[in-house]
Amino acid sequence: MNDNGPIAYLTGDYPKVSHTFILREVQALRANGLQVLTCSIRKPPATEFKGIEEQRARDETFYVIEAARNPLRLLKAHGRAFARSPKTWFSTLALAVRMRSPGLKALLWQLFYFLEAGVLADHLRANNVRHLHNHFGNSSCSVAVLAAQLAGIPFSFTEHGPAIFFEVDRWALNEKIARARFVVAITHFCRSQLMLFSAPEHWGKITIVHCGVDLSAYSRKPPGDFGKRVAFVGRLDPVKGALLLIEAMAEVLKAHPDATLTLAGDGPARAGAEARAAELGISGAVRFAGFMTQGQVAELLASSDMLVLPSFAEGLPVVYMEALASRIPVVASRVAGVQELVEDGVTGYAIPPGDVATLTDRMIRLMDDPHLAALMGDAGHRAVEAGFDITREGTWLAEIFRNGGSGGRLRP
Repeated sequence: MNDNGPIAYLTGDYPKVSHTFILREVQALRANGLQVLTCSIRKPPATEFKGIEEQRARDETFYVIEAARNPLRLLKAHGRAFARSPKTWFSTLALAVRMRSPGLKALLWQLFYFLEAGVLADHLRANNVRHLHNHFGNSSCSVAVLAAQLAGIPFSFTEHGPAIFFEVDRWALNEKIARARFVVAITHFCRSQLMLFSAPEHWGKITIVHCGVDLSAYSRKPPGDFGKRVAFVGRLDPVKGALLLIEAMAEVLKAHPDATLTLAGDGPARAGAEARAAELGISGAVRFAGFMTQGQVAELLASSDMLVLPSFAEGLPVVYMEALASRIPVVASRVAGVQELVEDGVTGYAIPPGDVATLTDRMIRLMDDPHLAALMGDAGHRAVEAGFDITREGTWLAEIFRNGGSGGRLRP
């Protein structure tokens, strides 16, 4: 393969409203002079394509399952791989079988991943791709491992967590780390978990690159403009804790009846949250806004006074960076790597997960003291500027790609 060829980016669903950080990362790498070919296992539904940038990303992305549904294309891709090296084809099939978790269903999934990998590898070779990078260590990474071997190129992946750390055997995480040229963790906590589930001789290849934001896209709130407006931004999934926030908001409204809550996002927990808000009689103060584009989220944060996300589990959500870049404090659960950005009492409040009483108290504290909220927002903006600027993170990641993993060096 040509060392001057492009790199390819793969993930399960791209572009996607909840994964705008991948789109930003691709743009940052291109700004640093790298050619990036985007690939995705699935094409997300039309509801996930909200902005112009996402539409453009969709148009230029190669969709693996969509291509693999053409039987002739599937056969030709695997036929070319077999003709090129029967030994590699059979060893990759054996690897797919070896990486399975127990059960017939798991074996069938691995065979599907092998078929998809053949189509992806054919596409990579046709475009002279020199390196494959994947986001998230689960199913798309399984395809990436196999496709890279079939294509004869190295691969790497970025892990976010925390879900995969509860099922490391299912996704053969140790095998993926061992085979990767390098592995990117988004936080120190994530890196520590990758170390826990891998052999010590591979720890040196695990480096940290933060997800980042473009600070210029997030405006400063006008001084004195404080309206007790709470924002929640994220998929309305049970893990995000929206129901806890509804419970807390009902208590907050007793102290601050003019407070409001806007929930941006959609998902399976929405109906339950709407029903609970109605039961508590607070529907008039709560707005369910549905999915928003990047620009709409920026506007929401600019007109809000705090971001609250009482999740049960998280990696380090990019929306925390977006909120702090907008100079509003964050109230977040004290889980995983969250405190690497949300410093309790400095850039917001890090609360015990599942603790509605503390969640309520911290929201009321911020509403009681707009000056404190402003100080936290300013501190948060400085924290994002120092460690979560996509321009700086993109430059660091581009360096890693150029020198094949940075020799295991940690962040500069």
